[in-house]
Amino acid sequence: MLWRALSEDQPGPRWAGLFAEYWPAYRDWWMREGEHARPTYAECRRQLARHMPELLPLYETLCELAGGGDKAARFLSFWNPPAYLSGCSQAIWQGPEPVMVRNYDYDSRAFDSLILRTKWGGRTVMGVSDGLWGLVDGVNDAGLAISLTFGGRNVVGQGFGVPLILRYVLQTCTTTAEAGAALARIPTHMSYNVTVLDENRQYLTAMMGPGRDTLITHNAVATNHQESVEWVSHARFTATVERERFLLQRLTLHREPQETFIDAFLKPPLYSTAFSKGFGTLYTAVYRPRLRQMEVRWPGTVWPMSMHAFVEGGRRVTVPGAA
Repeated sequence: MLWRALSEDQPGPRWAGLFAEYWPAYRDWWMREGEHARPTYAECRRQLARHMPELLPLYETLCELAGGGDKAARFLSFWNPPAYLSGCSQAIWQGPEPVMVRNYDYDSRAFDSLILRTKWGGRTVMGVSDGLWGLVDGVNDAGLAISLTFGGRNVVGQGFGVPLILRYVLQTCTTTAEAGAALARIPTHMSYNVTVLDENRQYLTAMMGPGRDTLITHNAVATNHQESVEWVSHARFTATVERERFLLQRLTLHREPQETFIDAFLKPPLYSTAFSKGFGTLYTAVYRPRLRQMEVRWPGTVWPMSMHAFVEGGRRVTVPGAA
């Protein structure tokens, strides 16, 4: 896998180039159920204006950079996208320096493998891209970090793809409390657990899903179920309960150094090798929001990044067993 780290303060030619590169694959995915299975542009824009109005100017700029086409604009809204599932584990290490650690378990063939640093609308955000402006995890210049896991419920409803919700939180919020309020009101099309940590050590996990109120919890651990297991076969396949117990034991039964805790994410049972089934661990991310820093890790490799001293580059990573 070729990973890239790119920075562009305001949307411009570099983002347009990325979109042109990724769009053919995203278009095929977005239209896989037929164009009429997706909402119209008018509906997409209306819902974005209703739930995330602060993003509208940015959305319109990106649509122009993407060529101004109808399909691209509908895709970029993230409103009612096709269903997609991931694995993932995430936890808050509560030592002297607040740290969020997460594994992203997903299909390597459907992944941006891109770290973006942007200053859109005057707010600096750094994180792992999805859909070229959504994020699966990230941190902003206010010292707010965020990450997602799939919530383990096989129900699709009316709402946004969660990567855009994460982008919205990092663009508009500065504290965990503000993030919780945003997560509680924005609809998501599938179930997700979103964990937030700010520079003042305040954290929460929002259990989101279509057709039900978002549950805001003080959970420091999230895997792939919510209050209880609802999708039994998925839970067994991903070992979500076992991973949750493993992390809770490490956080509560004995305190361990930060590096020891992080290293546990690079080994079973947290590290997944189910690449052929689309649920291998593509990376481990470490966020230190107070320092505005992140790391991307793989077994034997650490790629550190600083928001204020961001260095562009690339890494070619061999993921064991990946297609």
